Amino acid sequence: MKFTYLFGIALLGLAFFSCDKQGDFITDGNFTLEFSLDTLRFDTVFTELGSATRSFKVYNRNDRPVRIGKVSLAGTAGAKFRMNVDGSPGDEVEGVEIWENDSVYVFVEVTIDPDQPLSVSPFVIEDKVVFETGDKRQEVRLEAWGQNANYYPSRFNKGVPVQLSCNNGTFVWDDPKPYVIYGEIFIDSCALEVAAGTQIYVHGGIARNDLLGVFNDGIIWTLENGSLRLLGTRENPIVIQGDRLEEPFREQPGQWQGIVLGKGSKGNVMEWTTVKNAIFSVYADSLAELTARNSRFYNTNSSGIIGFHSTIRLENCLVYNNLNTSVQLILGGDYTLDYCTVASYGVDASAISMSNFFCYDDFLNCQILEENPLRARFRNCIFFGSRRDEVSLSDLYAGQNPNAFDVEFRNCIVRADRLLDQQDGLYADFFEKQCATCINATRDDALFADPNEDDYHLDTLSIAEGMALPIPGIEIDLEGNLRDGAAPDIGCFEYQ
Repeated sequence: MKFTYLFGIALLGLAFFSCDKQGDFITDGNFTLEFSLDTLRFDTVFTELGSATRSFKVYNRNDRPVRIGKVSLAGTAGAKFRMNVDGSPGDEVEGVEIWENDSVYVFVEVTIDPDQPLSVSPFVIEDKVVFETGDKRQEVRLEAWGQNANYYPSRFNKGVPVQLSCNNGTFVWDDPKPYVIYGEIFIDSCALEVAAGTQIYVHGGIARNDLLGVFNDGIIWTLENGSLRLLGTRENPIVIQGDRLEEPFREQPGQWQGIVLGKGSKGNVMEWTTVKNAIFSVYADSLAELTARNSRFYNTNSSGIIGFHSTIRLENCLVYNNLNTSVQLILGGDYTLDYCTVASYGVDASAISMSNFFCYDDFLNCQILEENPLRARFRNCIFFGSRRDEVSLSDLYAGQNPNAFDVEFRNCIVRADRLLDQQDGLYADFFEKQCATCINATRDDALFADPNEDDYHLDTLSIAEGMALPIPGIEIDLEGNLRDGAAPDIGCFEYQ
């Protein structure tokens, strides 16, 4: 009996050995694996320290066995995943073999403490399982949710447009827990009202759908019968930003798309609100209306504020760190900016540009265009930066129709040089007509405390001090400090 047992074991070993010849395995990466899913998601709201384990299958559809050179976790910062590949644990497993027309399991575990700081446990934790053989690389994404928050509309909504509607009523966000937007929210027949102190984080990233094509995810969009009311206070401001708060990403622009005020959207208000780290902060489309007071718009891959034939009023606002023109006013509209600071440093783009037309084809040829009258009033504002010209003007009628390009700056600080000579001298008298009470500042003038550190408070000797025109009803600055009643300072900050 013992002999028979040993003989059986020997035969089994011989059979195994005979099947494990090196030549039987595909090892050069000339194969494609299939997976039971492309993203492994952990459907858990972690209300306490906890862990969850999920798995996916890896299929070898070939008629020969394959040997995967390495299976590893990408090791994204802030990730907390652990892995087991076909019984072998570790962040990196080498030489994983899958027989022909067979499969193996990959188990992944995540452990999260939702009470840790955001820099340690962000809202959305992401990583990848990477399969590498030779030059061949495939991957499965990992997603988990690490903080206690209101995930809206859901945690599985990447790239999916969702309509928020409330029968022309008001939908209020006032939960003390943060709101994390995942996907695109379209507000229709509803006013979304956000209470003071609310923190909103938007999850971005490349997405694709039939409505928008390929785009950067994370959009708040009001439709014609929808509106957005962000009602922050000095003590409890509202902040809307990307959800990557680890140190390398804390102030990174372009993390999410931005806020779109759709065509005809009325009643949009922003009070004591910060919008940052997006592609653009706010885009107001045709005939949309926005009133923003005591608010900040910065760290964008494009502009801070874009008005496209819209109506915008900004008061005590700060716009800076934009990789394109900070404030763009296109295709006419009605715009009023009071006590605003618009700074454009380190980019070849002006602080503000405006036009009364838009070219739908090549701007140089401009065969297909639309035009609308422009009315813009700027009082006590600063438009300054590192370019020789921080004001850009484009009038379709070249000054022949004053009502179509009605622009006036009063008690503003600007930077203009070549503007006075270009366009056949159209704006040679800019400082006599459109900007008669302005200061044309130079880089040698004392203005801001330290723009290199994004400190746009006024310098001790700032040329903005005491040069503003008092405006009834605007008695404080962006930080709630009282303005001088007789001779306030230009810009969003009153010198203290």
